[in-house]
Amino acid sequence: MNTSVRNTGRLLSAGLRALLVLTVVCGVLYPLAVTGVAQTLFKDQANGSEITSDGKVVGSSLIGQQYHLPKQNPDDPDEAPRPDLRWFQPRPANGLGSNTVNTQYSLILSGATNRAGNNTELLQWVKDAKAAVIADNTTPGYRPKPSDIPPDAVTSSGSGLDPHISPEYAELQVQRVAERNKLDADRVEKLVKKHTSGRILGFVGEPRVNVLELNTALKELTGKG
Repeated sequence: MNTSVRNTGRLLSAGLRALLVLTVVCGVLYPLAVTGVAQTLFKDQANGSEITSDGKVVGSSLIGQQYHLPKQNPDDPDEAPRPDLRWFQPRPANGLGSNTVNTQYSLILSGATNRAGNNTELLQWVKDAKAAVIADNTTPGYRPKPSDIPPDAVTSSGSGLDPHISPEYAELQVQRVAERNKLDADRVEKLVKKHTSGRILGFVGEPRVNVLELNTALKELTGKG
């Protein structure tokens, strides 16, 4: 009996010591080491790839944002938000909806539409989105053709939170952004090219424009909030 109790005590003692050591190593030392390395070598990424403007964090370069006008009736939950056309607009968010262009970005609703490419509702959404893009970007002397509208202007990404648009979609918006901000179109076009990133390692992915970074630069150029 005494031997059995002593053996049990030794096992419990060994288990507690192992628990204490593993808690310190895995719960304290390892997280501190990983945090230290991340903050030393990858500080920007470790802190969420934040973008700042006027000394304030305005978002993350990894998550898309919408640029909307204030609601005309803040108490109406069904009022569709309207895009603020002073700014470059992102691609639709979180799949597609009945008001595709203005669908809100939401981390809770991350994901794409599950509708097939021949789904009649999806096709109608794309047609409506294309018509809205043409209407929004029509300026005196310039009207986009339906064939000019790139796919990312009327469809969301797989996550529904893509912060990037194609250079083609950014270029399509140049005339409208220049007119709304009373800027020379060539100046706005240079801003787009400056914020266009090429393929990773020269062959991975596609050229892209980060909308938040582009609009942050546009804000600094115009001095508008």
